[in-house]
Amino acid sequence: MAQTYHDILESASARGDKTFFHGVRAGSTDLIPTSYAQINDRSKAISHGLLARGLKAGDRIAIAAPNCTEWLELYFGAVRVGLVVVTLNVRYRATELTYMLNNSGAKLVVSAVSDADFDFEEFYRSEASNFPTVEAVYFIGAANPEYDFSRLSATGDGQLPEPQPDDPAVILYTSGTTGRPKGATLTHRSLLTAAQAQVEHTGLTNRDVTVSAMPLNHVGGITCAIGTTLISGSEIVLLPAFSPATSIAALARYGGTGFGGVPTMWTLVLNDPAFERLDRARLTRAVIGGSNADPALCARIVQALPNANLVNLYGLSECSGAAIMSATNDDLNTVSESIGIPIPGVEARISGAAGEPGELEIRTASVAAGYWELPEQSAETFGNDGWLRTGDIATIDETGHVRLLGRAKEMYVQGGYNVYPVEVENLLAHHPDVMMVAGIGVPDPVLGEVGRYFVIPADGSAPSAIDLMNYCRERLASYKVPRQIVFVDQLPMTPAGKIQKATLKQMSAED
Repeated sequence: MAQTYHDILESASARGDKTFFHGVRAGSTDLIPTSYAQINDRSKAISHGLLARGLKAGDRIAIAAPNCTEWLELYFGAVRVGLVVVTLNVRYRATELTYMLNNSGAKLVVSAVSDADFDFEEFYRSEASNFPTVEAVYFIGAANPEYDFSRLSATGDGQLPEPQPDDPAVILYTSGTTGRPKGATLTHRSLLTAAQAQVEHTGLTNRDVTVSAMPLNHVGGITCAIGTTLISGSEIVLLPAFSPATSIAALARYGGTGFGGVPTMWTLVLNDPAFERLDRARLTRAVIGGSNADPALCARIVQALPNANLVNLYGLSECSGAAIMSATNDDLNTVSESIGIPIPGVEARISGAAGEPGELEIRTASVAAGYWELPEQSAETFGNDGWLRTGDIATIDETGHVRLLGRAKEMYVQGGYNVYPVEVENLLAHHPDVMMVAGIGVPDPVLGEVGRYFVIPADGSAPSAIDLMNYCRERLASYKVPRQIVFVDQLPMTPAGKIQKATLKQMSAED
């Protein structure tokens, strides 16, 4: 397998006019196809343009924009000549952008013109002195042609430099649910190894058509969606942002064979009236990831998509993409109760006493090279023995299936007993009056900590806290039963679609 983006783009160009992806361009809302040959040629033009501006291998450039064709042209153009792309979320604002640009030492930025009511052009004009390493900023669809993304493209006949497999390709900042974000440094080898392993495990072929709204600044987008498509020679419909309506419409228009998303996405798609009118016969792959897949949601997906193979996907930024996925022959109960088995090339183990829950550790060639400019945090997470410490508490059974119990920092101790919120969340999510739920531990003067669970009621339902507590009491050990139920209209989410439990803790601390 090719170990650098230069190599894989060159070999993929032999697919010629076959469509690689459908994406939007500046000034248009239509999805326009780009072939494998076109992305190879266009990325080379960007490579020449970046090098002509004095950038060299190892320099960092940043992009903050929604999913679009320009995003991928810049990404492939930069990494294929050894530049490092700092992938920023378009929702980031002044404090986040300034920290990440300075921490990474980015020399060039490509940005959306605006997002909601935030004017990026004005921001970069007025705040330029706050990020001294940035030498130039270009915008996708700029009002001033001098600063438009198109200016980065150039012609050139000279030989382009080629990166090495272990050279950094991406600095991807963790979502920052606790503390300051850390920039996971992903290499050509780590990114392509993760994508290749997922392709082998799932059997993705050049006949598949995936519909994806996973953000490109996250491994769910750049590896699990785009990387697997590039390696398998398949086709992907890249939505600029997620909405249930656009996802369903894209599945219908392009004959999608696969769709993937975090549990929130699946819940919204299944609840959309248009889903009932969708011809679902072609959908053979359904991937759910980003957090535990509760049994009730898994059952709904299986019932709604009888021809699809439901797969749970566990991955993290620090291992460049997926690491553990459901086996292709796992039944509904196994998919619901575990995150799967290690995919090809991945080893997994549990730290601590044998047979007891412990921290999940992973060893694979897709593990990141560390955190950018953070040696102490890198040593703590990546160690020197090749094993990545995930921070997730899990068990591994005799069949090799991994059961996730939650983040190490999410566990709370109620009356001397360890409680992992995910177990209670999965039970509550099965209640017909509950649409979504998230639990944390909060201080208690008698028991030390107790469980507080934030619940979004199902449409048209009005459950009571007592009813939900009794529901749990009938099915769980007494120390696991929530002591507090809080009804909410929405839950705080990270840009990647995960529930921000740190925000829930902060909200609770302010009560």
